Amino acid sequence: MNLGNDSALWLLFTVPAILIPAYVWCFWRKARTLKMLATTDMLKKINVSVSMTRQIFKAFLLIAAFVIIVTALTQPRWNPQSQKIKQQGRDVCILLDTSRSMLAEDIKPSRLERSKIAIQDLMETLQGDRIAVVTFAGNAAVKCPLTQDYAFVRMVLADLSTESTIRGGTMIGDAIRKATEDVFDRQSREFKDIVLITDGEDHDSFPAQAAEKAAKEGIRIIAIGLGDENQGSRIPITGSQGEQTFLKYQGEEVWSKLDADTLRKVVSATPGGKYLSVEPGTTLDLGQIYEGLIAAGQKRELESATMLKYDEKFQIFLILGLVLIVWEYLTSERKRG
Repeated sequence: MNLGNDSALWLLFTVPAILIPAYVWCFWRKARTLKMLATTDMLKKINVSVSMTRQIFKAFLLIAAFVIIVTALTQPRWNPQSQKIKQQGRDVCILLDTSRSMLAEDIKPSRLERSKIAIQDLMETLQGDRIAVVTFAGNAAVKCPLTQDYAFVRMVLADLSTESTIRGGTMIGDAIRKATEDVFDRQSREFKDIVLITDGEDHDSFPAQAAEKAAKEGIRIIAIGLGDENQGSRIPITGSQGEQTFLKYQGEEVWSKLDADTLRKVVSATPGGKYLSVEPGTTLDLGQIYEGLIAAGQKRELESATMLKYDEKFQIFLILGLVLIVWEYLTSERKRG
């Protein structure tokens, strides 16, 4: 037998912890009250008509009904049968900028943290697609290969920070090439998407050329630009003593601005590419982007998953519990005349 909801078993602890002590207390309280209100002769007359055995039996029926109904809540099932389920989906690679400019707080709580939250939310809307995660700054690294194990993706995301890449800078082109060569297979020229999340400040990694090469492999790029194109934002850093300061270069504070032009060139190099801007004061909703641009696209057959299908039998326990409740209701406390 297999249980579909074994957490309901915790309710069974209420039997020895609450129900049985409650009944014992009620019987004791009832006997004590009768002794206070009635004489010994009157108690003998009352006890002649009332059966303590029947009272205990009625209590037993209700406790047994509770146990059986809890068993029904655990969703007992058996007779497992293997069943293959065909899965369809697209391959989606998230390219996440983890350079220090992503610490800017013009998008709350920061560009990087907002991106991680949005990717976490995306996990709730995926419809069987395989997803990969590549981080980049001065170099690119595959943190999670293509997988349908969304729980593992969440674990990877939780550990991502500006320390996830060993070199500073922002090499968007290198990240696109890493996804093209090391993440996607070359068996199909369709059903591949890159979701690029960055502030667009590239350091001569030729991202447009990398996008053109990705397009030849059938990859579409959806770029999401974070930040303000005009004023930009300072980059907060924490000093060795825990003090909060801002990143400086040659004595001047660094202001990180969104380089939207670079991102527009990247997406224009891939058929169906799309550029989306997330400015300060707006929200990043990857779930909506996924449903509008990715989920609606054509999908390919992925590996079939084998699942066990069980026969649900909770109805038997539910009916039995209700029968015991009716039995208790029809059972009298009085002795048979």
